[in-house]
Amino acid sequence: MSSIISDNFTKAGQNVRKYYQRRLPSNPDLDYYYILRNTPNNESIIVEYGFADSTGDDVNQLKNNWEGLAEAVVKSLAEYIGVPYTPVTQENTYVVKSGDTLWSIAKNNGLSVEELKRLNNLTTNSLSIGQVLKLKETTPSDEGTYVVKSGDSLYAIANKFGLTVDELKKINNLSSNALSVGQVLKVTNPSTSAGEYYVVKPGDSLYKIAGMFGTTVDEIKRLNNLSSNLLSVNQKLLIPSNSPSYQTYIVKKGDTLYSIARDYGTTVTAIQNLNNLSSSSLSIGQQLLIP
Repeated sequence: MSSIISDNFTKAGQNVRKYYQRRLPSNPDLDYYYILRNTPNNESIIVEYGFADSTGDDVNQLKNNWEGLAEAVVKSLAEYIGVPYTPVTQENTYVVKSGDTLWSIAKNNGLSVEELKRLNNLTTNSLSIGQVLKLKETTPSDEGTYVVKSGDSLYAIANKFGLTVDELKKINNLSSNALSVGQVLKVTNPSTSAGEYYVVKPGDSLYKIAGMFGTTVDEIKRLNNLSSNLLSVNQKLLIPSNSPSYQTYIVKKGDTLYSIARDYGTTVTAIQNLNNLSSSSLSIGQQLLIP
């Protein structure tokens, strides 16, 4: 099972170091790791998806491809126990079929092979039947809809996208608070012309965001109906339309913060502040906001 997961992790674009079994020195009949040693009567493994303190590309892979890595484990388990695997499909994705190649998939969807590999964090041209490939970069500006998941509520969805429950109900013509799994909701208010959205990142504060966009804390709170200064990661905030705009840039091989800043007429410090970067390290495929 570990071998299968390792193979599918690699196909999903993750760097796999090794898989192994470690025995307890004092009793080789037992596993070294406590959690496995004390899980009786089950075939158990521990899966390390990556390391949050990694200086390599683990952090970006975990942030941008966690769903693909989790699905790789599900696919592996289904393969191991011999049950049919039905991949999760979403808009702008493609499920690999027998005879497919990266070249044929890229050509049929108006992409280059390099673009397709970058979108899916692929390091090789190998594909497996049933593998789900992304065909489009998903960015906050692309997100006009939201698919309801188990456990969702109107309040949670509205809060995530910087809306009130009444606004969310109005733009979706909802007469009640009832939701169904798989329901597609509009999450962009067409009547809003006050500005653009900013997605809150770890370490952000209202004061810091206001400074980045040349506005005030009170104005951001007013636009977003905030009663306190508390923020949550991935929360969407509406930014006043008279604030400076920014664009996104995908890091390519050979890029440095200095070269990117030079090309866009800005500074390394400005890019670091806008993206909450604590170092100059970059990884290929990383998305940066550019002032």
